[in-house]
Amino acid sequence: MTSFVKPKIRRLNEPTNGLGKTRADYDGAMSTLCAGCGHDSVTAALARSFYELSTDPKDVVKVSGIGCSSKTTTYFLKDAHGANTVHGRMPSFATGAAAVNKNLTYVGVSGDGDSLSIGLGQMAHAIRRNVDMIYMLENNGVYGLTKGQFSASSDIGSKAKKGATNMLPPIDPAIMALSIGATFVARSFSGDKQQLVSLIKAGIAHRGFALIDVISPCVSFNDHKGSTKSYAHTYQYYHKAVHADYVPPSEEITAAYDEGEAMPVELHDGGSIMLRKLDADYDPTDRASAMEKLMQSQQTQEILTGLLHIDESRPAMAEHKKLPDTPLHSIPYSKLNPGADALRKLQDEFR
Repeated sequence: MTSFVKPKIRRLNEPTNGLGKTRADYDGAMSTLCAGCGHDSVTAALARSFYELSTDPKDVVKVSGIGCSSKTTTYFLKDAHGANTVHGRMPSFATGAAAVNKNLTYVGVSGDGDSLSIGLGQMAHAIRRNVDMIYMLENNGVYGLTKGQFSASSDIGSKAKKGATNMLPPIDPAIMALSIGATFVARSFSGDKQQLVSLIKAGIAHRGFALIDVISPCVSFNDHKGSTKSYAHTYQYYHKAVHADYVPPSEEITAAYDEGEAMPVELHDGGSIMLRKLDADYDPTDRASAMEKLMQSQQTQEILTGLLHIDESRPAMAEHKKLPDTPLHSIPYSKLNPGADALRKLQDEFR
């Protein structure tokens, strides 16, 4: 019996990208998160970014751990490869996948609980190895899936929905990443779609580990007065330091900016990241300066957003580990297992 596949219905004259795909081709399943959750805005920004970059979803690998944030990989790029992993273990899964096939685009989605508590060591070593992936950390300061306990990113003095006050110092993922040697560090806000899409596109194009810490308010457990991760607090205190746009190789890089306002950073794919300083004294290519500015912003409660640091000089994991161009699944079995004689010859070399 012949199977019937329901044809995809497209609107007349619906815009398409370079692959002939529409924006809807980059969606996933319907979200089951709370209405108004900041994570859904991050999901929409990811889908928009991959659409505008004309990336084939089949060339993308989505990985996540456990938590509200880790559910969001289901809600975009339905045709991509994907895996939900054990709580906090997403970075090692992504590292292994990237090691056996460096030709795919890897996007990890995690939360402040998944990454900064049980997964802190995993995340740190992915940064240290400079795994070629974009790492979306959806940061809301609570364990939303288990009903609103403080997380490791909760600020001192931040109040829980039931009135408790957090007295422990927070872990700032951007400062931590800079201290380990991250080559791309950014921060954004789920309510700032334009900035978020620009940063995601730049992070995808970057060769190496690209961390984007996204303040993404939890509407159910952390969007009240006294919360430092609420919509009201973030809108009041977030400050744009550096604007970033990814410019494909085919586009004129000076088109969008006046002379003297922008600084291009050449990328290994032939494109550029155009940086425009909104703070005159901020230099995102200076790691020490970025760290100092972030430390100062903590004291003033300012949420510094934009591309905080970028370094294109350090090789990604695939390069410094000299990983082969051929994916593991495409290497002939005879080469993977050359036999007992080859093993014996190798052992003799060590005697």
